[in-house]
Amino acid sequence: MTLMAEPQAFTPETISRPDPRLLRYYVVVSLLTGPLFPFVFLPLLFKYETLRYKFESSGVSMSWGILFRREIHLTYRRIQDIHLTRGLIQRWMGLATVGIQTASGSSGPEMSIEGILQAGALRDYLYAQMRGAKDDGSGTPVAAQSDGTAAIPTDDEALALLKEIRDSLNELNGKVQATP
Repeated sequence: MTLMAEPQAFTPETISRPDPRLLRYYVVVSLLTGPLFPFVFLPLLFKYETLRYKFESSGVSMSWGILFRREIHLTYRRIQDIHLTRGLIQRWMGLATVGIQTASGSSGPEMSIEGILQAGALRDYLYAQMRGAKDDGSGTPVAAQSDGTAAIPTDDEALALLKEIRDSLNELNGKVQATP
């Protein structure tokens, strides 16, 4: 009889470094360049060694670099879209890249989070944060569904709100017309 452990809840606050598989991915990609291996691998090695993530209640930060240090901090309210991409080698290694886009006007993502094994859970967490789901202090959204993703207001709730606004406007319009 084997007992299966319950899956642990995804907590992005514990993520500060990429998974070691990312370094193996960088080695494989660099080897595919042939004789240019050292020129491709060294910058990727330095990036891997200095890459840091920080997930806070206000936003997500990423920093890397030795000679030229680069830091990006995005608040959740600035996030416009989130893309999850997995190349052939990334799928083979269980990795993915989570691209975060803002309304900055650039064609590429503002931030690309690499080396995260639970990329789908991270994407769902970021979507919940950008949609304004509140945190109850335990790391899970208050309005969460059973699978851990943030609950989205139903069409009925939106329709009820719109009807309330309509009725208020009609009432206000009736008072304005009744006044001579």
